[in-house]
Amino acid sequence: MSDLTHLTPSGEAHMVDVSAKEISERIAVADGRVVMKPETLALLLAGDAKKGDVLGTARIAGIMAAKRTHELIPLCHSLALSKVQVDLVPDPELPGVRVRALTQVAGRTGVEMEALTAVSVACLTIYDMLKAVDRFMRIEGIGLLEKSGGKSGRWTREEPL
Repeated sequence: MSDLTHLTPSGEAHMVDVSAKEISERIAVADGRVVMKPETLALLLAGDAKKGDVLGTARIAGIMAAKRTHELIPLCHSLALSKVQVDLVPDPELPGVRVRALTQVAGRTGVEMEALTAVSVACLTIYDMLKAVDRFMRIEGIGLLEKSGGKSGRWTREEPL
């Protein structure tokens, strides 16, 4: 438990003081997917979802979520993100949609949680907008693919999600 930086020696949770850390360019990339029936994907691609533009709405939801991560996850720092990119790629092989988010900041702490939150909320938005036609959809494979910056430098996932 001594490696957990959010705990005091007595075990109480607290927000980590990052004020002494160097400011560096920090980037994180996360990934996830929404698996659905082929006919649900066809409906999405045709633009016939009753709730509107599924991919456009999910992209905006992911961006908004990244910017509000500190309001959703206890002990996360509020970050002035310089970039949030959410890419949604329909994949007939799944079938479904692959979601990837890149977050970037020049700061004292990483942006992994922001990338993961962006992917999670984008996936949830896709689910919400299509659930009336496919309750069998599932969200899966959400995880961090890579991060860079800070004292620990670059990290890349070697095994697939």
